[in-house]
Amino acid sequence: MNSFWDVFQTCNWDETKQSIYTKTSADVERALENSKRNLEDFKALISPAAAPYLEQMAQISQNLTLKRFGKVIQMYVPLYLSNECNNICTYCGFSYENKVRRKTLSPMEIMQEVSVIKDMGYEHVLLVSGEANQTVHVDYFKKALDLIRPHFAHISMEVQPLDLEDYQQLTPYGLNTVLVYQETYHQDDYRKHHPKGKKSNFQYRLETPDRLGQAEIHKMGLGVLIGLEDWRTDSFFTAMHLNYLEKRYWKSKYSLSFPRLRPFSGGLEPKVEMNDRELVQLICAYRLFNEELELSISTRESPDFRNNIIKLGITSISAGSKTNPGGYAVEPQSLEQFEISDERSPDEIAQIISSQGYEPVWKDWDRCL
Repeated sequence: MNSFWDVFQTCNWDETKQSIYTKTSADVERALENSKRNLEDFKALISPAAAPYLEQMAQISQNLTLKRFGKVIQMYVPLYLSNECNNICTYCGFSYENKVRRKTLSPMEIMQEVSVIKDMGYEHVLLVSGEANQTVHVDYFKKALDLIRPHFAHISMEVQPLDLEDYQQLTPYGLNTVLVYQETYHQDDYRKHHPKGKKSNFQYRLETPDRLGQAEIHKMGLGVLIGLEDWRTDSFFTAMHLNYLEKRYWKSKYSLSFPRLRPFSGGLEPKVEMNDRELVQLICAYRLFNEELELSISTRESPDFRNNIIKLGITSISAGSKTNPGGYAVEPQSLEQFEISDERSPDEIAQIISSQGYEPVWKDWDRCL
């Protein structure tokens, strides 16, 4: 077996979807009773049949999270380096066909952004960019990492998929974590949403976590853009991908995010709506499936939802986020990737976390372990 591509080809989307939607209450009860849950159990927990069991799932999820992570919530913030992009993506404000002014931060501008982020109290930063290989390339990332490494305890990156050699070059510069979302595992719909650019290569993107594992990246993040396709089926393929990676690249840690499609410049309406109750079900299902998995929630979600999800399985949360390059200090009015929903400050979020008996953690201590 060379990569997850080989596993992926053995699983049919339509058959998988039917299997999920035909799960029964007996399947759900069996999954809840199991102490170790497999992929079939996960299907039951994300199925419509599990909806009446949400309170029980939430209680188990809370207990498992407390056992593994304690009462701490990691605080992180994105730093957008560039909105230049050569890809056409139907759901993204950075899409190449959107006729807007593009911006890539210079070294001085990066440091201006860093200064504001540090004043917020952050020690964990997520670097984000579009895919523009002529300007936002590996050498640019090296320089950016070199600049910010002295100022943060933990550096994550969510940029275009890179080759194995590129990841191996970046890790000595302080790169700890790489997030790469498949967007959707539905191959035909993936092609529809990515008609132009390097991102249109479904298999190359699908195999990115394999390259990360081979590069021995400390942590990798997975996920899909909820709303592009049936969320239950996409989530099963994500769980299957996670299951494969954990077995093959056991030295790495794993995280998962739950981005729901948000408004942006050009606007794509979700193909499939997911309500708040269903998102809670999905978060709890992942926790029941994998006790070690880090689960993250972003400012895409509403304040009320984020307030209520803290105790149910989430381990990290962003706050005060800007989704445009220079948004903190340099150029607040530049193009956003998407509109955020929760605009509260990091201090406000930290107070909400503390009021629920949890501790907001600003620094990731991995480097000291």
